[in-house]
Amino acid sequence: MRIAFYAPMKPLSDPTPSGDATIARGLVEFLRQRGHEVVEASALRARWIFKKPWLWPRVLWERRESRMRVEDARADLWLTYHAYYKAPDVLGPWCARRAHIPYAIFQGIYSTKRAKTLGTRLGYELNRKSLLAAAHVFTNKLRDLENLARIIPADRLTYVPPGIVPGRFVFDPASRKALRARIGAGEAPIVATAAMFRPGVKVRGLTYLIERLGELARQGRAFRLIVAGDGPCREELLERARRELPGRAFFLGRVPREEMAGFLSAADLFAFPGIRESLGMVFLEAQSVGLPVVAFDNDGVPEVVARGETGLLTPPFDDAAFCAALCRLLDDRELRRTMGERAEARVRRTHDLARNYAQAETILTRLADRPLAELFSRKAPPAGAKRK
Repeated sequence: MRIAFYAPMKPLSDPTPSGDATIARGLVEFLRQRGHEVVEASALRARWIFKKPWLWPRVLWERRESRMRVEDARADLWLTYHAYYKAPDVLGPWCARRAHIPYAIFQGIYSTKRAKTLGTRLGYELNRKSLLAAAHVFTNKLRDLENLARIIPADRLTYVPPGIVPGRFVFDPASRKALRARIGAGEAPIVATAAMFRPGVKVRGLTYLIERLGELARQGRAFRLIVAGDGPCREELLERARRELPGRAFFLGRVPREEMAGFLSAADLFAFPGIRESLGMVFLEAQSVGLPVVAFDNDGVPEVVARGETGLLTPPFDDAAFCAALCRLLDDRELRRTMGERAEARVRRTHDLARNYAQAETILTRLADRPLAELFSRKAPPAGAKRK
C-alpha cells in the first residue's frame, strides 16, 4: 500500500521533541516496517492557519503541489495525522477527492465548544468538514472517541490505544549504576521527571513538582531528583530548584529518546503532574522501564496510568494529596517494586505499538482496496449533539 501522509500540526521533520511528534513518527515507522510506502504529501504547518490570511495563498499552492506528489507516488490512500480545530486539515480532503483515493484521519479530535467562540469557529468548521470527509477516523483517546461519535458513524470510527515499542524501554542496570554514582545518590531513592522547559503547562508542572519535593526535603526525607529536558525556561527552573532542593536536583539536559531508558533506569519512581496532559507518552516510557508514576488524575493521564495499580493519581493541585503520594512511594520500597512490575506488564499488554497499530493497518488496507463510492455510502449522524 502506498500512503500519502500529512501532519498539519507539525511536519515529520520538526526537531522539537513532543508527544505528538513521537506518535506521528512511530506510526510512519510502523507502516514502513510493515512494507508500506509512506510519502509525506506536504510539510505545510497549519497551526492557527485560519488566523493567518497571508498564508491562505500558500494553501492553494500546497493543494496543487500535494496533489501532484500524490499522483506521482501513485498513492492508494491519504492519511492525515492529528487534525483538530487549531490545526485543521485544509489539504487532505481536497487532494484525496481529486486523486480519487480514500481519505483517513489518525487522531482526529472534535470539540463542539470551539463553535461557540468567534476566534475558533472557523477552525472548528474546517476541522468538522475534514472529519466528515474521512472514510475512517482513528482516535487514541477515549474522551475523543466519545466526542467523535457525535458526528462519525460507528463503522467509520476506531479507538486505537496509544503505544510505544516496549523493547526500546527496558531496565538497564549498567546505566542505573553509572548515573546514580555520577550524582552521588547512594541508597537514596531517585525521582525522575522529564518535560520540555517551555512556557505553559510544562513549566507549571515542573515548578509544581519541585515545590512539592521541596516541602518533603524540608521534612527531612532523603531523595534525589533527576530532570531530563531543556528549553527557554531552563534558568527559571534551575533557580527554583536551587532554592527548593539545594544539592538534590540534577538537570541532565535534553536526553535523546534512544537514551531515555538509561535515564529512567536510574530512578525509583517517575513524577510529573501532567496538567491537562492529552496522553503523555513519557508516562508509558517510564512504566515500560518499571517505574511507578505519580501524576494528576486529569485529562488523558488515567488512560496510560492505571490508578492504584501502576501509579498514584491525585486531584489536580491538591498539594497534600500529591505530597502524600510521593511520600508513599518514597517510603515503601516494596510498593515501588510491585507497582513497577505491574506497570511494565501493563505497557506490554495494553500499549504495545505494533499490536495496537496492526488493527489500524488492517482497516487502512481494506479502505485502499474498496471502490471509493462505497466508502461514503452511509451518512454521518446529525450534528445536533449535546455540547460539552
